[in-house]
Amino acid sequence: MFNRVGTRVAVLVNLVIFVVMAAGSFYVITQQSQSLEDQLLERGRIEALVGARMVGRVLEEAIDNGVFTVREAFDTNYVPIPGFDPPKYHTVYDSYMDKAILALEDEFLKDESVVFAVAVDINGYLPTHNTRYQQPITGDKKKDLVGNRTKRIFNDPVGIKAAKNTRETLLQVYHRDTGETMWDISAPIYVKGKHWGAFRIGFSLNKTRMAQARLKATLLMIMAGILAVSIIAVFVVVNGTMKPLTRFTRIASQLADGKVDQKIEAKGKDEIAQLADVLERLRISLKMAMDRLSRKS
Repeated sequence: MFNRVGTRVAVLVNLVIFVVMAAGSFYVITQQSQSLEDQLLERGRIEALVGARMVGRVLEEAIDNGVFTVREAFDTNYVPIPGFDPPKYHTVYDSYMDKAILALEDEFLKDESVVFAVAVDINGYLPTHNTRYQQPITGDKKKDLVGNRTKRIFNDPVGIKAAKNTRETLLQVYHRDTGETMWDISAPIYVKGKHWGAFRIGFSLNKTRMAQARLKATLLMIMAGILAVSIIAVFVVVNGTMKPLTRFTRIASQLADGKVDQKIEAKGKDEIAQLADVLERLRISLKMAMDRLSRKS
């Protein structure tokens, strides 16, 4: 098979196309994966900002309506709730927050990439966790650590940094005490112009990686399909282009055997047409020479 020029040319062209497409695919997949990650993080950033403003508004409305004072809204006299490890606490405002912001926080969990969406005060105290993390206490410490996380103080390095941050948003990698690793995106909450705490969004790394994997698989399938079509097209086009050479090779063999009566023609002005012209001139020369020899004899 590789003795044929057309096959060798097609293989070489396809090798070049494969290298170019492999490099291009790697670049496109890398860029698109990064773009997807950036889009998800931007979505998380916007959600954190929205959550922070909504919680701040809830607290300010409660103050304006006389539910509690500004001082009580910033209460840090954490009263231990007996019988919990890790410990849980009450504040002046936490029971109100259970009613006022729970549904608000749960709305963010409609985004499947969001693991949690919560408000914490400046010390990391979390008065009201999402419904999924307020499951009944079972007595199983490991199960309760995951299922009931409300009213705890999350003052681990990531939690306290998020709580005290005053920049527009803060992105961190959070190694949760449940064993999960995720992005933590937070935005500061202000109440009556004073920094109250932060709204934290936990963004799943696993789901982001799964989305990236699906994107990569889709792009690879598309690139593989394009490559397959390209390979077939190159073989068809190259071999179709080389067909006249096969015919001229047969004609040249016939000329060598003394068959000089068939006129050689080719359309166009390319190299193949020029070859046909050369063969035609050779045929005429041979025919004239053979005619002279036949007359002499």
